[in-house]
Amino acid sequence: MTQWVDAAALDDIEDEDVMRFDHDGRTFAIYRVNDAVYASDGLCTHEHVHLSDGFVMDYVIECPKHNGRFDIRDGRPLCAPVCEKLATYPAKVESGRILIEL
Repeated sequence: MTQWVDAAALDDIEDEDVMRFDHDGRTFAIYRVNDAVYASDGLCTHEHVHLSDGFVMDYVIECPKHNGRFDIRDGRPLCAPVCEKLATYPAKVESGRILIEL
């Protein structure tokens, strides 16, 4: 069963940035790009490094360890060394709060 989870205030994250969100024993990454929000698993599929320490540009998150890149909109890998898709989750803003569907 899925549910919408309150993850953070929209003001907690700058545009073209990423933040870590831990919930129910799992780590997620929340992104803000062009005032839209996105969410994915928080660990890189290559070396399990926290993506919240990475760099966001446009709709791409770059892993801080080996510079692998993912499209944050659908999780597809964009360059080596990552080759496994990143799980993504629906995200939205309501009343200034970021909600993700888990």
